[in-house]
Amino acid sequence: MTSRPAAQARRPTRRDADRRFGIRLFGSAAVAAVAAVLFGLLLVLVESGWHPLRRLDAGAARWLNRAALDHPAWTGTLRFFSDVVWDPVTLRAAVAVLTLWLVYRRAWRLAAWSAVTAVGGGLTGVLAKIVVERARPALPDPVAHAPGFSFPSGHAMTGMTSFAILLLVLLPVVRRGFRPLFWAVAALSVLGVGFTRIALGVHWFSDVLGGWALGLAVVALTGWSFEAWRADAGLGRTEMAEGLEPELSGDDPEAVGPAH
Repeated sequence: MTSRPAAQARRPTRRDADRRFGIRLFGSAAVAAVAAVLFGLLLVLVESGWHPLRRLDAGAARWLNRAALDHPAWTGTLRFFSDVVWDPVTLRAAVAVLTLWLVYRRAWRLAAWSAVTAVGGGLTGVLAKIVVERARPALPDPVAHAPGFSFPSGHAMTGMTSFAILLLVLLPVVRRGFRPLFWAVAALSVLGVGFTRIALGVHWFSDVLGGWALGLAVVALTGWSFEAWRADAGLGRTEMAEGLEPELSGDDPEAVGPAH
């Protein structure tokens, strides 16, 4: 029989866990709200032709274009990463393979979250481009060309959503000691995607910021929804920094933290 002091000692732990879960849900919603506001602000500044932003965009485009013209080997490397490694088709294919793997593992809801986040993010980006209809940079000596409208950057947005999906799904199956490395690779890749698009002269700096903000808003909203579902289903609470579904790790005690 459990003693009264022991039972009372457990109750604060439960309440603390509930409070942490609520904070995480609120944090996800706050991130989504901040990202959406940032995107909306950028959109207003772009549409109004705000002079300081136009000057920043133009200055960055000219400076990076000169660097690209002076260093053709460097430009070739940027093209390889932008058009092959970090191309939206490549990243979406990686997410599609991940989603199929989740279906194979019978992680149905996580597979649905992955698919909805990727597809919803892509459609949102296309819709935003159509609404804004911003022209791409027109440089005297371009080193690359891209079709379609400019704001927001599809590469930047796809990079944000795709690497977020890969991280939040796969972190539970990665040993704790390697998780900081995975976070670092993902962060550098997202930054790299944006840099290559500006350096190649096919996007303005504000296009990339808009893509990152909109992608972050999509991931935060869908991640918040998934966490809310876990709460409704009575499943263990998760640490967002360690993945969305700890149960995916199986029985490896080093690959996942305790679900309270």
